[in-house]
Amino acid sequence: MFVVTGATGNVGSHVVKYLADAGAEVLALTRDPEAARLPAGVRTARTDELPLEGATALFLNPAVVWQVGPEKLLERAKSSGVRRIVMLSSSSVLDDTDPQRNPIGARHRALEDEVKATGPEWTFVRPGGFAANALQWADQIKAGDVVYGPYARAQMALIHEADMGEVAARALLTDDLVGKAPELTGPESLSFADQVRIIGEAVGRPLRYEEIPHETAREQMVGGFLTPDMADSLLRVYAELVDRSQAISPEVERITGHPGRTFAQWAADHAADFS
Repeated sequence: MFVVTGATGNVGSHVVKYLADAGAEVLALTRDPEAARLPAGVRTARTDELPLEGATALFLNPAVVWQVGPEKLLERAKSSGVRRIVMLSSSSVLDDTDPQRNPIGARHRALEDEVKATGPEWTFVRPGGFAANALQWADQIKAGDVVYGPYARAQMALIHEADMGEVAARALLTDDLVGKAPELTGPESLSFADQVRIIGEAVGRPLRYEEIPHETAREQMVGGFLTPDMADSLLRVYAELVDRSQAISPEVERITGHPGRTFAQWAADHAADFS
């Protein structure tokens, strides 16, 4: 049995879909099982109950792990006989750097180390920027035609959540990625301004990105959902990516057998979220 944490989230829902399509027995963990819309045949349970008995493999969403508590969840996995853990990590983790250079990488690396110490087979899926991060602009786009944010020319190769889910499912279903930590990107490097323009094309009206000062952006980020350290780390990355094309990883196509989904496809898939 495959257990998926964060099963109704951006990535977890795709992990569930690909496992179900493969005919696997899946238990989806979510905060509200009654509201979950998942493929037929997929069982659901509450995340905080951690029903891992009988599980052979586990997909770990870090947000869920940190919410429940790494020690509690990983100890339950060990005692339940889970033989494989596939964790959604981050490309911020640098294998040749200790300590890690930024808090995002440090936090994910610490959890990777805890997973390794638990003893099962492991795979760490390390995506870069999520295309879904563009959903942070949804309220601005619904309210008008301008998105305000930092570093308009900062470029990222954003990855569609379906590609992350497909790679994670492959790691759960096959032995191909055991002991591996593939770094994932989308197939093209786009600036924030490009991303907003493409979303405009998907929703059928012209949109533009207007750059705001670093300090203004930091205040908004810290006032939202980020710690000061994480806001500083992200803004430092954005500044370094101005007018710099991000390298494209071949891993999505190598692992799945098809090119990564474009940001335009992601925007079309999520057009309703911006309308």
